[in-house]
Amino acid sequence: MRRLFTSVNAQIMSKNKGKGKAATDSAGNKSTPAKEIIPISLDKNGNICIQILAKPGAKHNGITGISIEGVGVQIAAPPSEGEANAELVKFLSKVLGLRKSDVTLDKGSRSRHKIILISKGVTTTEAVEQLLRKESEE
Repeated sequence: MRRLFTSVNAQIMSKNKGKGKAATDSAGNKSTPAKEIIPISLDKNGNICIQILAKPGAKHNGITGISIEGVGVQIAAPPSEGEANAELVKFLSKVLGLRKSDVTLDKGSRSRHKIILISKGVTTTEAVEQLLRKESEE
């Protein structure tokens, strides 16, 4: 009995050999990826979260690009004693046309990977994305 079970199991496994594990839906069709993933989202409280890839010590402030990992921002302040973080909040509030009190650093005070929070009700994720893309093209 044991041999029979083992041989049947081996036969089933050999039938699946060589087939890729592609993502399929219930009808068996390959699924297509969803729309482009952007580093701007809403948290559970309704605040807007922006993932930032900070580059301190640059010659001038600017947005270098928007990717899946985050919004690349170059900051013209040294990364010591929180100067670059303060300059980042000031720069983003200017770009987005918001008060500095509406833009806060949530996570990553000692890292290049940061999360910026924008107070809920101040603006929308679409407006933030448009303003950041416009600034990155300049």
